[in-house]
Amino acid sequence: MSIKNHTGRFLVLALAAGLVVFGNFACSGKKAPAEGAAPAGEEAGPVSQEMSIKEGVNDITGTVKSGLGKYFYISQMPGFDLAAGGEFDAATLIGKDVKVKAEFKRERASLLLADAIEVKGDGGAYSNVFKIATPAAPEDFFDQKARAEFADLKIVNIMKAADWEGKGKAKVYGKYIPATDNAGAAISILDDKGKEAARIIVDSMNAYSNFYLKKLRLFDKFYFYLTIKESVPVNQRGKAKEVFHADVVFAGLY
Repeated sequence: MSIKNHTGRFLVLALAAGLVVFGNFACSGKKAPAEGAAPAGEEAGPVSQEMSIKEGVNDITGTVKSGLGKYFYISQMPGFDLAAGGEFDAATLIGKDVKVKAEFKRERASLLLADAIEVKGDGGAYSNVFKIATPAAPEDFFDQKARAEFADLKIVNIMKAADWEGKGKAKVYGKYIPATDNAGAAISILDDKGKEAARIIVDSMNAYSNFYLKKLRLFDKFYFYLTIKESVPVNQRGKAKEVFHADVVFAGLY
């Protein structure tokens, strides 16, 4: 075979090998974190074969990274939140290794309901801290399928109340402003240039929304799902740019 033919074969093989390497690299690239994934700055622990989720009761082992109210998050279970009913305070689990028996149903695919929780002690043994006969989703759980009921709301002119009045439910993108001694909580709505265009007065925010703000703590802007209430009087909107009152039913990255 001629040198020319050898060179051609070498170039073809080298190109094929390069495509394989590139393909493997591309497949291993990291994606932006989903709401149920490990919060930014945290690596999810390994998910073992035994921890694969199935319909019904599952045995889950992992470390609790975040917890508030009835809700908690285990880094080994990206894509899922867990909830414990009754009077149990999930914040007591933060930083602890746990074993959880949790129920999965496809109609609430993002939430696992705990039947029982065991916590690992200093000596390595696990002890039961929670058990319930009939687990149920907390009342403030926001079903992901309900997102479609909340239309995007853009506020361009704070004097134009017709943009929000009568709509009932809406989704806005902005920054949460916690309550202070001098002012209540609010959501700051930013324009395309990153400047504040309006503020929504937050009358209440449920535990599930607060759980997500804590879980996604390295982010500073969220989509807020709101129940719109009364408008701020026109003569009071100018200085503070406050437009209406609302109750927050969910907060997330999309």
